[in-house]
Amino acid sequence: MECVETKPYGLLRQLFFALVVRPFTLVALGLNVRGSERLPFRGPAIIVANHNSHLDTLALMTLFPLSVLRIVRPVAAADYFLKNKYVAWLALRLIGIIPIARAEIGHKHDPLEPCYRALERGEILIVFPEGSRGEPERLGKFKTGVAHLAEKFAHAPVIPVFMHGMGKALPRGEAIFVPFFCDICVGEPFTWPGDRKAFMDHMEETMKDLAGQLQPPEWE
Repeated sequence: MECVETKPYGLLRQLFFALVVRPFTLVALGLNVRGSERLPFRGPAIIVANHNSHLDTLALMTLFPLSVLRIVRPVAAADYFLKNKYVAWLALRLIGIIPIARAEIGHKHDPLEPCYRALERGEILIVFPEGSRGEPERLGKFKTGVAHLAEKFAHAPVIPVFMHGMGKALPRGEAIFVPFFCDICVGEPFTWPGDRKAFMDHMEETMKDLAGQLQPPEWE
């Protein structure tokens, strides 16, 4: 699958987040955010987060000022978001995803090429190292794609983020939203340590530490 790189509509995107996404996430989810001051307002930068729900991307993007949204680009699966033309328009033009052709991973063509170009332009990527959405509130196995990005842009900060609650508000396979208080914990930025194993180990340990800081209520 060939993925055409498409830039989001600037003003329309800001209006969409200001009038639709932000009120929904702040009111319906009741977001509690820790460490938001660690988020970057300029790129190149890579945000890595756990992934349990379609709400993850929207919740993360609401943490940025509207003026910064123009350079915030979530990385997403092309085979999922581009199969329907209406969903594709929303994902590309309003959310501003960078579609990645997962079927081409391992082939001669590097599916991360659009991400490289985005970082070269000084954009902020949102990457979910687990790949697809996992079990609610459980960390899945991290894939090494994000390590390739960090190695190629060794000067770019990597900001770990752990989210809790989104997987229960709108879990995978469900279409009905359930109001649920959600938490986001932003960790300390780090940079490429010199080899992939050290990078992956540090990222996994950091994410587990952030998860431990968000203690769920006993009734969960």
